[in-house]
Amino acid sequence: MKYLIIVATFLATNCLLAQHSITGSITNNETQEPLEFVTIYFAQLEKGTTTNSEGLFSLSGLPEGNQTIIFSMIGFETISKTVNLPLDSDLKITLNPSAIEMEELIISTPFHKLQRDNVMKVERESMTTLRQNGAVTLADGITSIAGVESISTGLSIGKPVIRGLSSNRVLMYAQGVRLENQQFGGEHGLGINSSGVESIEVIKGPASLLYGSDALGGVLYINPERFAVQNTTAADFNANYFSNTKGYSTNAGYKASSDHFKFLFRGSLAEHSDYNTENYRVTNSRFREQDFKAGLGYQKEGFKTEFRYNINHSKLGLPEEIGEQSTARTPLLPYQDLTNHIFSSKSKVFFNNSSLDVSLGYTYNDRKEFEEHHGDEEHEEEAHEDEEQEDEIVAAALHMKLKTANYNIKYNLPTLGKFETIVGIQGMHQINTNYGEEQLIPDATTNDFGVLATSHIHFDKVDVQLGARFDKRNINVLNGFTRDFNSINGAIGAKTNLTKNIVARLNVASGFRAPNLAELTSFGSHEGTNRFEIGNIDLENEQNFQSDLALEYKNDHIEIFANGFYNSINNYIYLTPNGTFVDGDPVFNYLQQNANLYGGEIGLHLHPHPLDWLHFESSFETVTGKQDNGDYLPLIPANSLTNTIRIEFNKNWITKGYTFVTLRNTFTQNNVSDFETPTDNFALLSFGFGGDFRVFNKQLSFSVAGTNLTNKSYINHLSRLKGDGIFNIGRNISLGFSYKI
Repeated sequence: MKYLIIVATFLATNCLLAQHSITGSITNNETQEPLEFVTIYFAQLEKGTTTNSEGLFSLSGLPEGNQTIIFSMIGFETISKTVNLPLDSDLKITLNPSAIEMEELIISTPFHKLQRDNVMKVERESMTTLRQNGAVTLADGITSIAGVESISTGLSIGKPVIRGLSSNRVLMYAQGVRLENQQFGGEHGLGINSSGVESIEVIKGPASLLYGSDALGGVLYINPERFAVQNTTAADFNANYFSNTKGYSTNAGYKASSDHFKFLFRGSLAEHSDYNTENYRVTNSRFREQDFKAGLGYQKEGFKTEFRYNINHSKLGLPEEIGEQSTARTPLLPYQDLTNHIFSSKSKVFFNNSSLDVSLGYTYNDRKEFEEHHGDEEHEEEAHEDEEQEDEIVAAALHMKLKTANYNIKYNLPTLGKFETIVGIQGMHQINTNYGEEQLIPDATTNDFGVLATSHIHFDKVDVQLGARFDKRNINVLNGFTRDFNSINGAIGAKTNLTKNIVARLNVASGFRAPNLAELTSFGSHEGTNRFEIGNIDLENEQNFQSDLALEYKNDHIEIFANGFYNSINNYIYLTPNGTFVDGDPVFNYLQQNANLYGGEIGLHLHPHPLDWLHFESSFETVTGKQDNGDYLPLIPANSLTNTIRIEFNKNWITKGYTFVTLRNTFTQNNVSDFETPTDNFALLSFGFGGDFRVFNKQLSFSVAGTNLTNKSYINHLSRLKGDGIFNIGRNISLGFSYKI
């Protein structure tokens, strides 16, 4: 496969097209005045510029053929325009003022369109907004996205839950490549830091057509920060302080871009002590995380490529019971020591009205877990008394290395009438190796291969997207067995304007998930869950079929949405006790039964005229999951209602100013599995404000956010500490600033 890619790239670079330039002007449609600082962004090229004080812009080095351009500016409606280069004259663009948030390009779907042009509904949130809301970590931040929750182990470990599905049923992408980090474990977190992240996109529902196995429940797509605009440089320093954990996170970055080359790098450090509740600190919820990201890009004459690298090292305490009360930041035993390496390259070659995308990735996950009985007992006793303990443990109790190489090659066919079509192949080669004395899953090799085709069809009143895909997975367990899993999946969706202001989207899709190594091969005590797990070598694919209906009403002053889904899963894999015990741990077996999940989200956003600076947002989320025998599925989020009042303003001394108050009501969860207990309702109050200043002629952004302001003692239904009766985090005040150097 490597040689095929090299040959394809060589042939492509010998068919490159001539360079072209584009110039134009952008004005306010109401006043006809020129607009400064409008962003002009070429979606396929990932290249852009901004307008000057006269509303003019120019950009060179563009390939021949159809190109989609996004024009965006805060306070104005974002527009998308497709042009065929070369142009005979300058572009003249007018933007309409709008109180609605600036619309962004959706990257996780294959055709890279604005959300309003997508057939598939995708949730998107910027990392800046998540921080403004008071998020401590990335896993904490995603819970403010509609339909997304997190299975948490304290603050440091969180697993995304999309409409009731999690772990290997939700696929994560970072830097454009699949992120593999032993996500089968309930106590295994994301392994990625929020620094250097621009935005997060969430596909809610089966995305196997686009991504293959493990995308049965949805995709969490993490977009890295963009390179600098052509022929510019930028640097910034960011810092946040969190009162509850006496913790901080800092990061600094620099990026530069010339006509053809561009690069960036960013380093960060975060440390937190045990988080506080109304009555106690949660012992050993402390953690430390170091992160470094770098990128290098090149673009010329119809060819662009970029290489990115991320190393993340974290040391995460694993809370077990309430013990010592301390503000030390060094984790006690037990703890995880994790190192993630992500290498990725993404290249694109432009032909006449077609293009070739080649994405390659390699992830290396080094996971170690240390327990109290694996070190020198005398040393361990001293370590508990010493806040600055040094690790002198001979070896990790659990030590796994997961190495994953993947490829994603797509050809964007020439547009044929109303048809945009993409065909492609994807694959993965993965090796799991054990080095510790304990073993949760065996040494094994996994190979994936998939082929897909999808089209976006533009009719006069309806946009249709459809596609099909074939996948094959092979799992080879060392000195064990070999299993093959195959699946054919498809999707079809339509978007139409029922009226001038009402948009309807209907999507139906199938998805699948091959059983993971833990489900097939487990035989032993899983320390994180205090049970003896026995795998089932005869498990079959999980196969689902989901229908989604999304309705949106939008005018200049109000937006209303309603999303509903029904998800039917055949051969749903679950754990159940068999009534026996091994060394005091109950024995659980992996079994299969059909299951169904259903629910949705409804909400509104009101910004009344002439009070366009005032925003009221309200949303309600619900999901129910049941097996065919009537039993409820485990780890289903409770229903919730969120109400926010937000004020936005600009003054001579402050720009992008804001203040907000949010009340989130989480209702009682009584629909629980046989191994869960009900969870009481609770309400959390949040408040925040911030904005941008000019300091030494540079931009200084600041934010203040308070979460759980009433210091409510509560337990989230998805907290893994619930079984021990340990509360979630209490009141927290975060202070943050970012300075552009």
